[in-house]
Amino acid sequence: MEHDLKKIPSPSKGLLRSEELYEYILETSVYPREPEPLKELRRATANHPKALMATAPDAGQLISMLLQLLNAKKTIEVGVFTGYSLLLTALSIPDDGKITAIDVNCESYEIGLPIIRKAGVEHKIDFVESEALPALDQLLKDHANEGSFDFAFVDADKVNYWNYHERLMKLVKVGGVVVYDNTLWGGSVAMSEEDAPEFRKQGRQLTIEFNKLISADTRIHVSLAPFGDGITICKRIF
Repeated sequence: MEHDLKKIPSPSKGLLRSEELYEYILETSVYPREPEPLKELRRATANHPKALMATAPDAGQLISMLLQLLNAKKTIEVGVFTGYSLLLTALSIPDDGKITAIDVNCESYEIGLPIIRKAGVEHKIDFVESEALPALDQLLKDHANEGSFDFAFVDADKVNYWNYHERLMKLVKVGGVVVYDNTLWGGSVAMSEEDAPEFRKQGRQLTIEFNKLISADTRIHVSLAPFGDGITICKRIF
């Protein structure tokens, strides 16, 4: 076990009730295979006041595997923060791959940008500083973009998750995959309204509504997996 990595806080301890079991997963399966640039970016993000917004490393490992299984080359990322998931995507796709990365501002992204540059993958990233819906609509104006993306990752404002989904179902190709983060919302989706922490209640309700819509969407195969704060994996089937 890589004991020195305990000094690098993880953005989330996940949803397992056993912190020891979660640490075992990280130390046994995740950390030994985490590329050095990702370790460095995780360290740089740890002291950010909103560090919990970062993609959990166990979820990131699964996303990297999905990208490689898909042989993904052209991807979209909605919500960048400091760029952990963006960097792992850039490290996972081919050298001539492209990521359209959308975030409402670049302030947090600039924390990770020097590490991304040092990793030699900045050329794969097209960073779009914009609210996501206008940016996605702009992509759809070019009909060549329809059905052209292999993969998308969404970790942004929960109120628009379904709006993003509708657009991504046009942008991602049949057989492509869209992954949504935070779809168990700290486990609060399984709590009663009375028991849910006050700070989670709004997001809880939005997440419950989104999960119901996704479950009923016949355009996709879906898996809601308890990695990190919950990730929903959607494969477009038509």
